[in-house]
Amino acid sequence: MDLTLLRTFVAVHRAGSFTRAAALLGLSQPAVTSQIRALERQLGRPLFHRRARGVTPTAVGDELAHKAAPHLDALLRITEGEREAAGALRTLHVAGPPEFLCLRVLPALSLLVGQGHTLRAAPQTDAEATLDGLAAGHHDLVVTTAHPRGGLFTATPLCDEEHVLVAAPYWAALVDMGRLREEGSAALDGIPLVEVHESLPLVARYWSAVFDPLPDAGPLAATVVVPDLRAVLECVRAGAGLAVLPRYLCQDALDSGRIVALTEPAVPPLRTWFLVVRTGSLALAHLARAHDRLLDAAAHW
Repeated sequence: MDLTLLRTFVAVHRAGSFTRAAALLGLSQPAVTSQIRALERQLGRPLFHRRARGVTPTAVGDELAHKAAPHLDALLRITEGEREAAGALRTLHVAGPPEFLCLRVLPALSLLVGQGHTLRAAPQTDAEATLDGLAAGHHDLVVTTAHPRGGLFTATPLCDEEHVLVAAPYWAALVDMGRLREEGSAALDGIPLVEVHESLPLVARYWSAVFDPLPDAGPLAATVVVPDLRAVLECVRAGAGLAVLPRYLCQDALDSGRIVALTEPAVPPLRTWFLVVRTGSLALAHLARAHDRLLDAAAHW
């Protein structure tokens, strides 16, 4: 059986789409369709059900993928090993939210630069667009809080991020902490808000976990909206209002007293980060090393 046809078949099986597989393989969509039809003729059985949006495997297709994919991945590992032995440099393309990339991911991966790696980072604020870029082959590895579905991606939990409700000391001094403990968010009425989006995603999540869900007309007015958590932190430090921030980002400012945590719930709100790659791509040695390096570093975050 032609290995090229099998490679294309596994790519389609994982991608769930001829078009998406074509982008990953560097082929045209008609070429991928032709190769799958050729393989189906050889086997005498259909391998995919054609749907309005992509394809789903038949039982025969699932069985073939289960048998063939591990061997193709092993061949890829052998090929990559030979490339590395020849001293070939490999570029790692990573993507994710700018704050997490800058403060967590890039410092961890910088240790690999010069060990057969070059590194390219693409800050992305839209999780869906980031995963689309991974699917299309624009990125090799993505960090995201969105848990992807489907066989195209392999997602590994990386770390949990604790969220903290913070404000500058001026605003914290105006909050009746006893009332805050007893009545919840009502004690915060009148304090302006700094957020990353008009929909108040971090505040809404925090309110649901610690207080009560925000009503349709939220009690807080977003005085500053800026799509970068580092900018949110600076605005809070400058006295613009309160905000919900990840602890890793604001711990230094808390320790120095430049901002104050308004609550310390027994069970703080958490958000899980995932390390996402295309299924099968960890057969690439440089990508596997980066993946392992981030998991090792995250154990200390």
